[in-house]
Amino acid sequence: MNTTSTQETARQVLAGTASFPEAVRSFLAADVEYYHVDYANLRKTLYGIDGSVLVTPLNFEGLPPVAPDFDVVGLKAAIFDSQQHGQHFRDFSRRAMEAGVQGYFAFLRGKRVIYLGRQGDQHIEWFPGAAPASQIT
Repeated sequence: MNTTSTQETARQVLAGTASFPEAVRSFLAADVEYYHVDYANLRKTLYGIDGSVLVTPLNFEGLPPVAPDFDVVGLKAAIFDSQQHGQHFRDFSRRAMEAGVQGYFAFLRGKRVIYLGRQGDQHIEWFPGAAPASQIT
């Protein structure tokens, strides 16, 4: 994994100057295979194809605690606003936490994100234009 490029992209995401699609392209180019956003510990862990690991802080102030109940409708609304309206990562994070998301895994080559709630709830969101193999015709 190219840690210099990966750290810069992570910084841009936090600053709101890189969109999710831009970050995905940059992370893939830097050989990041997947990453985990951990709202309980306020950090992002990026995993390289070569087995390397990079941990970066989520240093947003004033984020709410993770809600105890998983609200998939609220989560989908936050995802939609990010995909369609360019919502910044800070605002997405606040809304995801309010919707009970304790963290998520973004599988870049697998083109999906798995969101996790505090009680084991899950929601899988495919990248725009991607779908499970069983749904591709």
